[in-house]
Amino acid sequence: MDTTSRLLMLLEVVERGSFAKAAETRNIDRSVISKQISRLEDDLGVRLLNRTTRSFSLTAAGAEMIKKAAELRELLADTVRLAENYHQEPRGVLKITSSTIIGRRYLQPVINDFQKRFPQVEVELRLDDKLVDLVSEGFDLAFRVGEPKDSSLIARKIARNRLLLLAAPEFINTYGMPKSIDDLADLPAASYSSTSLRVDGIRYIDHQGDIQEQKIKSVFRANDAEVLVEKTLSGTTYVLAPAFIIGDEIKSGRLIPLLTDVNLAQYSAMYAVYPHRDLPVRTRLFFDAVKEYIGKDIPLWEKNIPDFEQMYTSR
Repeated sequence: MDTTSRLLMLLEVVERGSFAKAAETRNIDRSVISKQISRLEDDLGVRLLNRTTRSFSLTAAGAEMIKKAAELRELLADTVRLAENYHQEPRGVLKITSSTIIGRRYLQPVINDFQKRFPQVEVELRLDDKLVDLVSEGFDLAFRVGEPKDSSLIARKIARNRLLLLAAPEFINTYGMPKSIDDLADLPAASYSSTSLRVDGIRYIDHQGDIQEQKIKSVFRANDAEVLVEKTLSGTTYVLAPAFIIGDEIKSGRLIPLLTDVNLAQYSAMYAVYPHRDLPVRTRLFFDAVKEYIGKDIPLWEKNIPDFEQMYTSR
């Protein structure tokens, strides 16, 4: 292993926060990482890390080396992208991350077609509802709901993300059809809840154009949208759901939209996020294929909902 490779390994250790996590990412033993960092220190003739049995800290020299390692990684990535763009036929590894439901429903069909068209492109798809570090983990594209908080990343809007209120016929038979949004306050709801987001109310726009919020009585919470749909199909809760998680449940009559005259506030849109403006050919072509598949103005998933254009808007 050369000095460049060891510097990039040191960068991974610092970004992951431990030797063990860096080793897990590379699928190698922790001792290999430790040995290579020691070799790097020997080669450079300077201590880079102050180590204890449980943690480490950067020395002044180590902090400077980390800056250079990050610049080196960026330079190497630019070099690879430049070379790849000279290929007439897209090739190489396309590394993508997204939430589970987006990946299964809207990316996998595109991937299947894309690899038929460009068989020299390998695709690595990680489905994870947790945000990942695109740069340090080497991802080309991420598909997320909401703009990234990291201003160094590039975000392009893919599609809007409208919401709707849903319940099963059994729920309506039990509790009656709500007549106003206030009626939902005491009815059992299913709601999304994760370490980064907890939905505990319904945001809507009143007749004066002001944002209001109706608190909900959540009796079931989960961090998986499909689980929330399954719970709602049981007839025991209603749910405030993004349209992209809906399949044929409304067309088949298994779920019924509630209070369609309420002007629901739109949720954060779906974005494609990437770390560099100069995308390799394979990444750019895949990005364009996803946009075409989902649709420009009306997203693909909204076509599953009859008369959705007239629901949950001001008229």
